[in-house]
Amino acid sequence: MAKLLGVRVEQFAIGFGKRLIGFRKGETDYRINAIPLGGYLKMSGENPMDSHTDDPREFVNHPRWHRFLIAIAGPAMNIALAIVLLTVMYMVHYEYPAYMDQPAVVGFVEPNSPAAKIGAQHGDRIIQIADEQNPTWAQLHAKEMLNPNQPLSVVLMRGKERIERQVTPLPTTVNEVGASGWYPDEPVVVGDLEKNMPAAKAGIQPGDKILAMDGQPIPSIEVMIQSLQQSKDKPVNFSIERGGKTLNIAVQPVLAAVGPTQSTKEGWFSALMRRLGFSSKSTPIEERYRIGFSGTPELKVGSLGFVDALYRSWVENKSNSVMLVDLVGKLVQGKISPKTISGPIGIAQITGEAAQEKGWAPLFAITAMISLNLGIFNLLPIPIMDGGVILLLFIEGLMRRDISMSIKERIYQAAFVFLVLFAAMVIYNDIAKTIAQRLP
Repeated sequence: MAKLLGVRVEQFAIGFGKRLIGFRKGETDYRINAIPLGGYLKMSGENPMDSHTDDPREFVNHPRWHRFLIAIAGPAMNIALAIVLLTVMYMVHYEYPAYMDQPAVVGFVEPNSPAAKIGAQHGDRIIQIADEQNPTWAQLHAKEMLNPNQPLSVVLMRGKERIERQVTPLPTTVNEVGASGWYPDEPVVVGDLEKNMPAAKAGIQPGDKILAMDGQPIPSIEVMIQSLQQSKDKPVNFSIERGGKTLNIAVQPVLAAVGPTQSTKEGWFSALMRRLGFSSKSTPIEERYRIGFSGTPELKVGSLGFVDALYRSWVENKSNSVMLVDLVGKLVQGKISPKTISGPIGIAQITGEAAQEKGWAPLFAITAMISLNLGIFNLLPIPIMDGGVILLLFIEGLMRRDISMSIKERIYQAAFVFLVLFAAMVIYNDIAKTIAQRLP
């Protein structure tokens, strides 16, 4: 956009600091720098602290609408890339947990959780949480995650009875996102099996669906876990669906350690939400009666036509954008922990894990999420960033004159200090969360 509007572009850089490699084409130095934390575009006359001339190709000498278009182009491309990536992915591979777009009907309530304390029961339908009417499980989780320790009005329907309560989600996981402790009815599907554990020895296989335990239906893996704690090491009989057939397999549970290091087989959507800290099922290391397999969500898998894929991508990105803006607002108000933010270390870990997943969908999904985050973050009204440039242009438009260079210089200096402190905070959080995840 800068080149199109006649602004001289001196550098197009990936990373910061010392130049490692690159090439010059025309007046622009295309380069890769030593510190891989983002990148920048350097235009002539862009920095208030630079010396300025009357050269018409300097950024500040262009009309405000030129400068606005240049400032908005970067975030716009970030957001457009997120939409394009998810559209392409959904046209080839559309996968998500089956329960996420279903009405929020309670399947299991964790004992002593916020949901248990307000009297929520199996079969209750959550018809309202805060300002969200008739939420799906995806919408319900989004509200909870962004409101740890914040009371939320909730309305339950139990048959024809309407029950109004307030639930206060508790901070969970190292990212301290909110969770209330209620879960959907979700079929128990076997994911990874642990070697030398009862399930593997008894012949249970990945992909098996657990229908019943000792003749009692199992609506969720949480119900199964609670039932095993009651039966202890007594042999139990599982009814299992495999390849359209029903099998009966007897298994004797054992008392064994369980914790966050247990592997879990997941679809890309569940894996992405967990990596971003949005999985509320976080279990400390403890001993309990187990048979040795991890659950995997029942997935809806298919592909969408272009129009449907584009619409779904637009809806997903719009929803994520609203959630990100809400997150920023709650951070400013001090209603949510800064630990919810991941910096360069956290992003590198998330991307590395996604790259190791089978298939390309996880990497596409995380790339789209990061691109959307960058687009929204760059639109924040912080000087130096694109949103700050737009804010100053708006103020200048109201004043009908440019802000003096000396004032802009002070504003940019303050913004630079803020960004350095902010970067230090998120990097510290990344290191602290990494250490916490690896401690027993």
